[in-house]
Amino acid sequence: MVVLPVLFLLGSLFLCGHGDTHSTNIEVLKMAALKWEGPLECTKWDCNCTFYRQRGCCCAANEMFDLEEQTFTRISELWMNIAKLKYRVHALTEYSQIAFTASMEDNVLDPNTLCFGPFNYKVTVPYFNITLNDGNGYKPSMGVFTAPCDGVFVFSMTVYSSVQEDGSLYHKVQLIKNGEAVVGVWEQNREDYEDNANQVVVLEMQRGDQVYVELMAGRKLCTSSKTPHSIKNNIFTGYVLYPHTYDDHDDDDY
Repeated sequence: MVVLPVLFLLGSLFLCGHGDTHSTNIEVLKMAALKWEGPLECTKWDCNCTFYRQRGCCCAANEMFDLEEQTFTRISELWMNIAKLKYRVHALTEYSQIAFTASMEDNVLDPNTLCFGPFNYKVTVPYFNITLNDGNGYKPSMGVFTAPCDGVFVFSMTVYSSVQEDGSLYHKVQLIKNGEAVVGVWEQNREDYEDNANQVVVLEMQRGDQVYVELMAGRKLCTSSKTPHSIKNNIFTGYVLYPHTYDDHDDDDY
């Protein structure tokens, strides 16, 4: 039976209040307890506490306090995890659409040689014809992509050159990250009059890191009169594979 424990619980609640009803409530509970003839199924409740304590007589107070502390701690942890999750979702959605594709244009060629180059110094290859620039990470005026966030990115460069029958292919192009060469392609021969190559690379980037394509000094990219628009086959592309969030490497949060 649970009647008596319930009576004691109600009595404890009354006792925790104020006023002249304390003694009356105690007497009512005493009488009910004296008349009770069934078994005392008090479990964690001390049935005598009602008669010997005047305030805070709920004998489960310690357990309730511990439960309150545990609940508060758990709610605090959940709140922090929700805040972290909100940040991660924001980062993943904000930087999920970063991609660009750009190619060279004929107007960068020397009209006499139909070539871009050669130069006495290394030159950033200009890709002015932009067909995609989600996130505006690529700046055509500089020919440079700047990472707007930390993450893993994929970059690709396609290098193409064609020359007259009496000409020679002579190019060397490199993909540069923060001034350091990552990959490159080159060609130097008179046996064929056109050639193309492609490089794809996956790079871990920090926000503000820069990637661009560079033509080495003394080399050239050309288009012949037979293929007047072949220079457009020089293409530079990139996109974010996935962005990093601040706790990607913190296993304690999982």
